[in-house]
Amino acid sequence: MILLGIMPIFTFSLGVWQLKRLKWKINLIDELEEKLQLQPLILPPNIKFSRFPPSNFVSLKRVTTKGKWDHAHTMLLSPRVREGVHGVHVITPLVRENGSTVIVDRGFVSKESLASADLKAETEEVEILGMLRTSQPRNSFTPDNDPEQGNWYWTDVERMAEFAGGEAGNVQPVFVEQIFEGHAGEANTRLGKGIPIGRAPSIDLRNSHLSYVITWFALSGLTAFMFFRVLVNKRKAPGRRLPRFG
Repeated sequence: MILLGIMPIFTFSLGVWQLKRLKWKINLIDELEEKLQLQPLILPPNIKFSRFPPSNFVSLKRVTTKGKWDHAHTMLLSPRVREGVHGVHVITPLVRENGSTVIVDRGFVSKESLASADLKAETEEVEILGMLRTSQPRNSFTPDNDPEQGNWYWTDVERMAEFAGGEAGNVQPVFVEQIFEGHAGEANTRLGKGIPIGRAPSIDLRNSHLSYVITWFALSGLTAFMFFRVLVNKRKAPGRRLPRFG
């Protein structure tokens, strides 16, 4: 009875907590969507994240920069899926005009197109529009990266920068996801030719808090009803007679 009486209060408090999280997530998404509409910043020669404070999800600002691809240190991040198609993300260092280098996720290439894709075709200076990102959290099921074998499974910015030359090569541990602003037809054309397709210019935050709110409040109501029924049944139950001897 004590446990059954505690459950409605406990689940109700979890529902209230998830409701607060839902409001926080909605406000965060609105803030980031608003900042995505602002003009992108030009990435400075030396990037300090105190100027570009990233959240746990995405940076708060788009950036632009120019440079030439360092194809010799291209990394393939796998496995990745885009709209049901399996493939990889092409990660290539970008050597900028001032000699410093940043790491750029150029986008998705399908497995079918990877063999025929000419990922080293661009040799001239390029200007990219992207979004600053931090290293991705690695779960217990994700294998460790193996740079020597060319196997990359998760975004470890520090290790990627070391692979591309490290501090000695003036490679900064800065990761930029290139943005693709084209239409669906252009994306399909690039997909068929094996040209990397960057991320969409939108916020990709999951917001599942509403389902959690509904779940916890529903459990609170259900357990409260069960406690009430048990309490009523106990009060209606006749008293037990003591056994007679002799």
